[in-house]
Amino acid sequence: MKTNELTKSDFLTRVVNYEVNPDKWEYLGDKPAVIDFYASWCGPCQGLAPILEELANEYADQIYIHKVNVDQQQELAQLFAIRSVPTLLLVPMEGNPQMVQGALSKEHLKALIDQVLLGA
Repeated sequence: MKTNELTKSDFLTRVVNYEVNPDKWEYLGDKPAVIDFYASWCGPCQGLAPILEELANEYADQIYIHKVNVDQQQELAQLFAIRSVPTLLLVPMEGNPQMVQGALSKEHLKALIDQVLLGA
C-alpha cells in the first residue's frame, strides 16, 4: 500500500463532501485515514514522507494515508486553516477529525494511529 495524493475532487469523493454538507463532517471513507498536508519545498515534510510510506505499508489493511499538496490544493489548505506544514489530519470512522502539526516520529505517529484511529 502506498500513500495517495488527493486533489479537491478526490477529497470530495473519498474524505468529505464539504460542498454538499458545509456544516457537517460526514466521513466518506471505509477505513480511518491520515491526511498529510505538505509542501514539496518543506524539509520536515520531506523527512516525514518516508515514514508515512512505511506506515502505509504497515497499516495497509486498517487505514488510508493520503497526501494533500498545499501549494496545488490551496482551497483544501484554506478550508482546514493550514498555517504550517506538515500538518496531519487524523480521520476516525466516527466523530470529528483531529489535527496534529509538525514532523512527528514514527513511534509517535503509530501511537496516534493506534489511539485515535484504531481505538487500541
